[in-house]
Amino acid sequence: MGTGEDRETRLKRLRMRSMRRGTKEMDILLMRYSEARLDALDAAGLDAYEALLSESDQDLYQWISGQRTAPQAHAPLVAEIAQVAGRG
Repeated sequence: MGTGEDRETRLKRLRMRSMRRGTKEMDILLMRYSEARLDALDAAGLDAYEALLSESDQDLYQWISGQRTAPQAHAPLVAEIAQVAGRG
């Protein structure tokens, strides 16, 4: 964050980043998660989600679908996204 961005602006930005990934599969998976859980995340949770969004779609999809193990830093969030998206 760091730009003086308020929570509502940050949530809107993260929702847009969730919807416009570049691959349809990730758009769908991350939209489902952001609609279901983003509002409930605290600042640390939003930081973790934002860090996850910086990863490539190919890596994210493999982690969420269980094809590859997510890095430890992202593993809890990836597991939650997979569960919300109906993949877990």
